[in-house]
Amino acid sequence: MSQIITFSADKKFSNDLESIIKKSGYQNRSRFLRDAALYYSEIKQRGELQDMPDDEVLEGHLIIYYQHNHGVESKLMEVRHSKNLEISTYNHNCLKHSHTCVDILLGIGTAHEFRRIINFLQNTPHVNKITFNPAPMRDEGCC
Repeated sequence: MSQIITFSADKKFSNDLESIIKKSGYQNRSRFLRDAALYYSEIKQRGELQDMPDDEVLEGHLIIYYQHNHGVESKLMEVRHSKNLEISTYNHNCLKHSHTCVDILLGIGTAHEFRRIINFLQNTPHVNKITFNPAPMRDEGCC
C-alpha cells in the first residue's frame, strides 16, 4: 500500500529537481525520490569501500577496463580462481567503439579482499579503470 510523503522546498530546488529527474531518465518523481533516498541512506550507513571495516562482507560487481594481450587476462584469471573472493559470474566483452576490453566479475567477499584485489589490478600495466559496485544490503527481499 502506498503512502504519500510530502516535503517543502524553494522554487529553484523544485525546478532543478524536475530537470534532474528528466535527465536521469525517470518518468516518475516518486520513484526517483525513493531511489535517491535509498542510495543516499546506504552510502551514509555503509560508507565507501575504502572506509568500510576489513571484515565487512560485500557482494557486488568488479568492473575492469583494460587493453587485451598484455598479460592482464592472466591476472584476472588469478583473481577468478583465488579462494579469497567467491566469484559467481564472470563476463568478458570487447568494446569496439572505445577499443577496450571489459570484464565484469560478480563476487562476494570482505571489504579488505575487494580493496586488495582493486589495488592489485590498479597496479597492473594496461588496466585502464576499475570500479566496484556493491549490491544494496537488505534485511529481506526476493532471494
